[in-house]
This record gives sequence, C-alpha cells and structure tokens, in this order.
Amino acid sequence: MISLASPFSRQAAPLLGIDISSSSIKLVELGRAKDGTLVLERCAIEVLEKGWIVDGNVERFDDVSEALRRLVKKSGTRTRHAALALPPSAVITKKIVLPAGLNEHELEVQVESEASQYIPFSLDEVSLDFCVIGPSAGSAEDIEVLIAASRKEKVQDRQGLAEAAGLKPQVLDIESFAARLSAGRLIESLPNGKDAMVALLKIGGVGSSMQVMRNDEVVYERDQAFGGAQLTQLIVRQYGFSIEEAELKKRNAELPDDYASAVLAPFVESMAAEISRALQFFFTSSTYNRIDHILLSGGSAALPSLPAAVSLQSGVSCSVANPFEGMTIGSGVRSSARTLRDASSYLTACGLAMRRFLQ
Repeated sequence: MISLASPFSRQAAPLLGIDISSSSIKLVELGRAKDGTLVLERCAIEVLEKGWIVDGNVERFDDVSEALRRLVKKSGTRTRHAALALPPSAVITKKIVLPAGLNEHELEVQVESEASQYIPFSLDEVSLDFCVIGPSAGSAEDIEVLIAASRKEKVQDRQGLAEAAGLKPQVLDIESFAARLSAGRLIESLPNGKDAMVALLKIGGVGSSMQVMRNDEVVYERDQAFGGAQLTQLIVRQYGFSIEEAELKKRNAELPDDYASAVLAPFVESMAAEISRALQFFFTSSTYNRIDHILLSGGSAALPSLPAAVSLQSGVSCSVANPFEGMTIGSGVRSSARTLRDASSYLTACGLAMRRFLQ
C-alpha cells in the first residue's frame, strides 16, 4: 500500500474510507473489537448524477462536494479524518532498486532523481510519494522502492472535495491498491489461498478492471470496456424509460415482471462471456496458464446468477467479494440487510478505511 502523502499528514485516528466513482460515493468506517475482530461502524452510499465525475476527473465540483456532505451526514459519523483515492489512470507508479542503508534524506534525494526519469512532467507539477517494499530479490545489498506520482491538480481536487465537505484528508491512495488490501482478507480464507492465482474484477458503471494476484503480488492488470451502464441501456430500450428512470428502477428492484428473463438473463450471459474473454486474453498475453478463483466486486457484481454464469463459461470457481465478511456489524450501520446485499460495491472504500490500522 502507498499513499500520495505529500500534501497530507498521516495519523492513526479514526478514519473514513471515501471511494468516489463515476456513479456514486461510498463511505466506510471501521473499528476493532477487543478480540481483534474488525467492526463495521458506518457504511453509506450517495448516488452521483451522470457527468459529475468523468474518467476520474471532477467535472461538477460543487455538486460532488455537496453529495459528499450529504453522505457524511447520512452516515451519522462524527469522524472527520478521511482516506480517499485516485484512479490508477491518474497515478504513475514505478518500482526501483536503491542501495540499502540510506537514511531518510538520502532516500528522498535518490527517489527524486530516479522519479525524474519516469515521470513525463516537471517534478514541480506533481505530488510524489514512495515506500520501501523490502529487500531486493536480486541483491541482498539493495532494497525495492515503489514510487507513486500524480499531477498536483488531481490531488488538490480530491483534497478540496474532502475539505468542502468538512473533512480532513489524511491519506490519498490508489483505488486498485485499496481494493487489493480489502480483498486480501478474502483471499486468505479461500481454499489454497496461499500461492493461489486470483482474478479480482471490479465491474463499474462505465467500465471494469481486472487485477490478477498471487501472494499479494500483482502479476497482471487491465481495464475492460464493459460495465453496469450497459444493463441500464438495455432497460431503456426494452421498456422506454429514461436513463434516470431506468437507473432508479434497477436500483430499487421495481422493474416489470419479464425483466429477469427478457433483459437480465441475456445481460448476465453477455457479461460472463466478456469476463471469460478477459481471462483468455490474460493467458495469451502472459506466461501464466491458470486462474484458481475469480472475485467479483463493484455495483453489478451481485447480479443474480452472475457468479454461476462466470464459473460455467470460464471453468473457474467464482464468488462475489464481500469486504465485510468476518466483521461485526455495528449499531451505527443503517439498513444492514441492504448493506450486506450491496457489500461488493464497498471493496475500495473498505480498503481505504483499513488504512486506519496501517498508519
């Protein structure tokens, strides 16, 4: 895990995980019981209108900050420290090898020198951070360091949203890193979790992403061009609703009686086929020839029968990622039944909230 902490200080105080996507903002707050069990203290979601966030960019700052303010109020939390994230497309990451034994100042100088070779902007234009991963696999006298950099305006947008909503941004992470942290707990509980090749698919509104992991190492990443918005378009064409009506009826399960057979079933089969093709592309473009398990996350992951359809078409076991699995549900969680139903949508927000315990 890495945070782009240049404009922020790090604290171990209670922390809100705030995940801002193109279609919604998710909030998660975690605590820990005396026996070490994680406790889901707060959990809430606020839907965003189309066009407010586009490709990770904040197009309607005032509207998004007001939505975030409503979300914080709705959650009932008193915590004001927040962890947010940028999409991977907004962050440049690079692993480098440096001599072991450098003090902090020497390490910073070396990182800046190395970073200038990989970042296509002046270092004055970016927020830069790094973390030491550990000893280098190739040399006992060297260490591996992960560098992360993003344009300052991208960082300032997320910082500004939090501050406009009355929050104090403490950590700025990368969405894919936060999702992996959250998914790590689930992978450990899988049969043969150690050494297992796991494909984590996040099915978003307008697009999806796939990360293939083995023992916390990401061996493959790729974005996909399918998402839940395609289901909304099918509903519009089938029933003549407006996009807004279709989205609302889909979210509230208020669709006509033939929806499951006429619209949902074909869409699930189509999505399962897309996921199967994404796995085949992974096999043909890498040296790997197996996937042991598929974890689905995102708003469309919990579609009825999707895991079964994916398993059937890919030949790989598949389940929906529930980041709250094994947690105690606190009294501050409203509509706990709906929260558990939509749990896969909160994977990234949960990973951000988990940063509280890694400070």
